[in-house]
Amino acid sequence: MNQLNNGFTLFLSLLVEAIPFLLLGVLFSSLLLLFVDERKLVTIMPKNPLLGAFAGSLIGFLFPVCECGNVPVARRFLMQGVPTPVAIGFLLAAPTVNPIVIWATWTAFRDQPEIVVLRVVFSLLIATIIGFVFSFQKDLSPILQPAIARYLKFNPPRKPEPKRRTNRSQAASSGLLQSGTYFLGGKAGSSIRIDNNLMEGTEAISSPNKPLKDKLRLLLDNVVQELRELGAVMVIGSAIAAAIQVLAPRDLILSLGAGPVSSITTMLILAAVVSICSTVDSFFALSFASTFTSASLLAFLVYGPMIDIKGVGLMLTIFKPRTVFYLFGLAGLLTFLLTLFINLYVI
Repeated sequence: MNQLNNGFTLFLSLLVEAIPFLLLGVLFSSLLLLFVDERKLVTIMPKNPLLGAFAGSLIGFLFPVCECGNVPVARRFLMQGVPTPVAIGFLLAAPTVNPIVIWATWTAFRDQPEIVVLRVVFSLLIATIIGFVFSFQKDLSPILQPAIARYLKFNPPRKPEPKRRTNRSQAASSGLLQSGTYFLGGKAGSSIRIDNNLMEGTEAISSPNKPLKDKLRLLLDNVVQELRELGAVMVIGSAIAAAIQVLAPRDLILSLGAGPVSSITTMLILAAVVSICSTVDSFFALSFASTFTSASLLAFLVYGPMIDIKGVGLMLTIFKPRTVFYLFGLAGLLTFLLTLFINLYVI
């Protein structure tokens, strides 16, 4: 009975600490969709692969989405002709390198500010390196799903048109996809249809042609959808954290958490399995602070937002399975090496 009471108390404490940041993150990210038009970002992105990957990693400050919302935005970027390093950098770094997550991490680890700083630095470094690696893949067909590869083949990105064009012309030339849209350009002029599920949520709220009433409706829909999805994940993640703390043998936790290698490996696996929202994962990691090394907590905080088991289905709408495996594998290897160095020589 004591174990049950302790577990329930820990579960509620995690929820109480995390819920305000979840609400704030969802509201803030949704509001920015009203004011930031990602179309304009296409024209200012650096052409240099390394600079492009770094710039893409910083876009999270404009699109502060968690790992549930970064995939649709990254898909929009690719469809509009944003260079691959930029899209990959954003995909991996945006869930961590944004003001809401940084604030939440600081709230949880204000006594260990080095974890807050290193989380941002390592996320930027890993996302930039992986984005740069993918820049060497000039032909995107082997890494993208056939539907997207065909679309990019028959609908190459257009150069910016003069401003004198009408709104209707601009809307017609937009690279943004709508749910159920058909595209011409297949063999013998056959149409290419992008599946509804693939394009779900790709409509730009910030489109200048959309009435304010429709923007507000889409904004509300986005808030409700994210709260429904992320709230459920947060509850499950908090329950898992409380259960591990209460039910797992103390000796086992201490033995795994004390080793410089075993602690990092354990937290990397836990990050992949739990896949908790980056807005609140710092509070989940904080519950292990007394038993695991600081570097292993850092590994959880860096790797967790990059690999998201619940979001694999979304990523597979963009990339082929082998590409997703490469993304997760490279991110895991780089996170392990960086945090192991911290474990052995710094903290």
